[in-house]
Amino acid sequence: MPQYRNWPVRLALLAAAVSAAGAAMAVLGDSPTHSQSSISTDSAANPQLIKRGAYLARAADCMACHTREGASKEYAGGRPIESPFGTIYATNITPAPKAGIGEYREQDFAAALRQGIRADGSYLYPAMPYPSYASLSDDDIQALYAYFMKGVDPVTEPAPETSLSFPFNQRWAIRFWNWLFVDDVSNTSSANHSSDLSGDRQQQLARGRYLVQGAGHCGSCHTPRGLFMQEKALNDQDGDNYLAGTELNEWQVPSLRGGDSTGLRDWSEDDVIDYLATGRNRHAATGGEMTSVIQHSTSHLTDADLSSIAAYLTTLGATDKQRVSPAPVSTPPSHTAPDTTTRQLTSATSLDEGARLYLDNCNACHFANGRGADSVFPPLSGNTQVNADNPTALISTILYGAQLPSTPKRPERLQMPGFDWRLSNEEAASLASFVRQSWSNDASRVTPEQVAEVRQAHGPGKPAQQGRPDSLDHAREDAASTPPSN
Repeated sequence: MPQYRNWPVRLALLAAAVSAAGAAMAVLGDSPTHSQSSISTDSAANPQLIKRGAYLARAADCMACHTREGASKEYAGGRPIESPFGTIYATNITPAPKAGIGEYREQDFAAALRQGIRADGSYLYPAMPYPSYASLSDDDIQALYAYFMKGVDPVTEPAPETSLSFPFNQRWAIRFWNWLFVDDVSNTSSANHSSDLSGDRQQQLARGRYLVQGAGHCGSCHTPRGLFMQEKALNDQDGDNYLAGTELNEWQVPSLRGGDSTGLRDWSEDDVIDYLATGRNRHAATGGEMTSVIQHSTSHLTDADLSSIAAYLTTLGATDKQRVSPAPVSTPPSHTAPDTTTRQLTSATSLDEGARLYLDNCNACHFANGRGADSVFPPLSGNTQVNADNPTALISTILYGAQLPSTPKRPERLQMPGFDWRLSNEEAASLASFVRQSWSNDASRVTPEQVAEVRQAHGPGKPAQQGRPDSLDHAREDAASTPPSN
């Protein structure tokens, strides 16, 4: 879940909403009920159906939440998801009868994915992206059910129970939240594009929309949240807040809108494909939570599906804010363009502390021009995270390093070392400030106090966010050979 500011006010308002939900229950009914599903209750668990379900589980990145770091078994749950209300533990979704979902019928499974309703009638917290999964087709639900029932090893150990404080432990109130923000969600994958597009292009864009809005649930991280943590838009029909970028755990989550200067405006479809397949391209390299998404989800998608996603994302226009506001960062200069910072570093004259620290720690990979090396070392000039209003991500990377994911197309693990051991708070602040104010960058300076806050939040011995353990790096990679249908 995103980390928000001004939580005391928002918590009070949400608590009021929980109380108000009591009155609403008289209108909505006293107990949750399952919607009727057209899905057969007895799916034929044939090998092809299971294989397609395995692919869809990759596309939906089920592993991200339902496999605990360091676990030897997939989908056994137990992964803690931090929220402002407490820790939510992902459930065991293996076919174990008691500890997992082994006793779920197909309609129970569909209700959980689309409505956030468990087989016992209780509600899932919206850390589960059921507002996005609501648009999944019956055929894809059926394939996912077959996979989780017949293609996943049962784990009999139950996941830890989520136990939040009052009033957030009142799961029944989530029905009121769903009524406000989710219940009208429908599949928009068939929405029309420009009539001058060919039938093949129309189908490609529809497929991309379906994957992005549904299984991929990209909006869960890339769409800003409202007062009650609801996504401000669940699809491109809800307005240009959809995929407009936000902040997640103090990391700047970029816009995915193709017309947005802070998003993908300068990315070609091939750039998007390269990034999703390998975690890197000529513009950027992945970091934070996206590392796991690429390693365990998008890098296993077929070329056709990656092309569809790229085609769809690049059609999204700029937000209203972008239309009236200039781009905060100019286009990065070319490798040969004259640049004051480049000349300063190249000549090694008149160096302040930040410039000296850059030469000592960063120059070997990111170079004097700040452009790095395409698809190897990311550029710092014009970098979204470098120029973010909140410098936490940059500070964290300087202190604790980063690692690109190992993917089928780029199995090598390129790793940036952390400099926590050698830089004081003052030195790390000077280095971060230099990077944020050099080349084409024009962001605020970083203070030693901000560095100290990142160190305190990180804690001793706590690993940086770099994705999942090696034991699951390439599990079931052959699943990507069979694309699903929508």
